[in-house]
Amino acid sequence: MGTASNGFALVTPASRGIGFAFAQQLLARTTLPVVVTARKNCSEVRDRLLSSKELPSTADKRLRILEVDVKDESTISSMAETIHRELPDTPLRLALTVPGILHVEKSPSQIDAKNALDSFQVNALGPLLLTKHLSQFLPTKSSPAFSSETHAEGSLRLPSHAIYAMMAARVGSISDNNSGGWYSYRASKAAVYQITKTFDLYLRGRCKERALAVALHPGTVKTDFTKEFWSGREMLEPADSAQRLLEFLMDLEPGVKDGRGRCWDWKGEEVFP
Repeated sequence: MGTASNGFALVTPASRGIGFAFAQQLLARTTLPVVVTARKNCSEVRDRLLSSKELPSTADKRLRILEVDVKDESTISSMAETIHRELPDTPLRLALTVPGILHVEKSPSQIDAKNALDSFQVNALGPLLLTKHLSQFLPTKSSPAFSSETHAEGSLRLPSHAIYAMMAARVGSISDNNSGGWYSYRASKAAVYQITKTFDLYLRGRCKERALAVALHPGTVKTDFTKEFWSGREMLEPADSAQRLLEFLMDLEPGVKDGRGRCWDWKGEEVFP
């Protein structure tokens, strides 16, 4: 599944929407091993990921799909053990962690304790547990540099450092909140800003400029997740959003003043907490 010194990419989950688009683009535009996750139906997800005619012949051998539910830490731990076993001594070069769930509350009276807990488990605790189990794979300040890849036309020009990206949302920004509502979703996504900054501070000490963490806002993407809100909005196709975000990430430098630890949207503009 590729050369260990090149590292591997990871997308969790990748069963649909922007996670699916990220995975397909990484298979098409890099030569890295690509580890993806789904909560269920892994074989079906694998078949759909490999269905694109634009994928190179190596995609099948490079793709590994694992069953992960971010509400069940044992599945995340099992994923890490499998990566250790199947990709020994291979560092994590690009991680895209995108778990998300939306329960809409337009007024305080609509807040449901079970749904709110679900929001926090998936949108906040999920990314937190992923950092716990995936941080061990990121290169440290003493790790050797990644090997250079041959840059074929259309391929991503991977940076020499590792990038760990978490999916935030503009509605998680407190300073940008002008309309209210969506209490549990806003609050749980606001936590992602804090998790990202805190994790990046950890990486600055452990990894220096060899790895960084960043949060992303994908725009309003046309998926089943946003289907209720398609009318009257400017929508992005998942592939378009994924492409813009990946190309932004490839240009992101690891210096303290270069944007690490912050949230950026698909246009490359900062989304302030």
